[in-house]
Amino acid sequence: MKRLLILGAGTAGTMMAAKMRRNLDLDEWDITIVDQDNRHVYQPGLLFIPFSIYRAPDVLKPRSRYIPRGVEFIIADIDAIDPDRNRVRLTDGRELDYDLLVIATGSRIVPDETEGLTGEGWQETAFDFYTLEGAAKLETALEAWEGGRLVLNVVEMPIKCPIAPIEFVCLADWYLTEKGLRDKTEIVYATPLDGAFTRPRASAMLGDLLDKKNIKTETLFAAGEVDGANRVLKSWDDIEIPYDLLVTIPTHMGSESIDRSDMGDELGFIPTNKSTLQADGWENVFVLGDATDLPASKAGSVAHFQGSVLEENLLRFISGRPLLDEFDGHANCFIETGFGKAILIDFNYDIEPLPGKYPVPGVGPLDLLGESEINHWGKMAFRWIYWNMMLKGAEIPGVESRMSMAGKWS
Repeated sequence: MKRLLILGAGTAGTMMAAKMRRNLDLDEWDITIVDQDNRHVYQPGLLFIPFSIYRAPDVLKPRSRYIPRGVEFIIADIDAIDPDRNRVRLTDGRELDYDLLVIATGSRIVPDETEGLTGEGWQETAFDFYTLEGAAKLETALEAWEGGRLVLNVVEMPIKCPIAPIEFVCLADWYLTEKGLRDKTEIVYATPLDGAFTRPRASAMLGDLLDKKNIKTETLFAAGEVDGANRVLKSWDDIEIPYDLLVTIPTHMGSESIDRSDMGDELGFIPTNKSTLQADGWENVFVLGDATDLPASKAGSVAHFQGSVLEENLLRFISGRPLLDEFDGHANCFIETGFGKAILIDFNYDIEPLPGKYPVPGVGPLDLLGESEINHWGKMAFRWIYWNMMLKGAEIPGVESRMSMAGKWS
């Protein structure tokens, strides 16, 4: 009996368990998936909790509900991977052997990496919204908000969902307008990037959008320290941004188990072939989702597109056939802009977001690189798609893993 072992039962790992369960004969293969708990969080929904749009039950389900029958689900912490011996050690002392390993251990926020961030004022005047707990506490703070300076800071890249910070400040603009507090609030977006986003065309458009919303952008801001007592965010080059409320996107790193395995880079992300998703150095180890070091967005759509490629490459590896160089870095993201509108962007490693119609070329109904109400409803509908299709390894009609230029124009 051969064993496929999947580490991580988040978006990427759960999806791959479903795909491989349909492909492999259980008389020949054991499929096992491991994660530290039975809490599956719909991470795109965390953005909406501070604004009381979603509640915890909307984003939190048992992982076990989405693990396919026939797949063993082990709830345990991963200690380390020994790829040279084809073995994974759990913190409870158990060891799991494998013939084929898929690493989908994701990423985590590490606020302690920023001096002073978790000191005085943490979760009182400085918050994250990348955890369920942080988002809920930020909701309480915004409910009590009476005005002042609200600063959102991205400490460093890469981060999960690179457009979420922009969405947050746009939703804050809407939320405070609805509460009659926008004129009493200054919103500042402090980013280490040289613009609002990583790609020039989208960055220019989003920068204009923030300007129209009177959201001040501080670019090339390299956060170095938080003085919680005096409510000051400081950069490494001594620029200071005072705040009354700080919303932070902290440093992101890979799983600590990857560090203990000596498989990751300095941030704990695993060097991965950008086209095949095979781990560098170990032919029977594959990586997907946030755990990779790929120059693609760390987002659910990317994990979904990677999943189609990885499914085929795992089957090719099992049968001894050459791997396909098929993953092109495809990502698409809805950017919630407030007031019932959103923008949709679609891009890959080489092609930046372009205007057009999606997913049906020339028809849509979604607008690319344009703000519309239908894009907002597409964003809100994605939660249903996530729970009912994506996690089950299903393909989404009309949405291909490779980016298409059809329906786009430059």
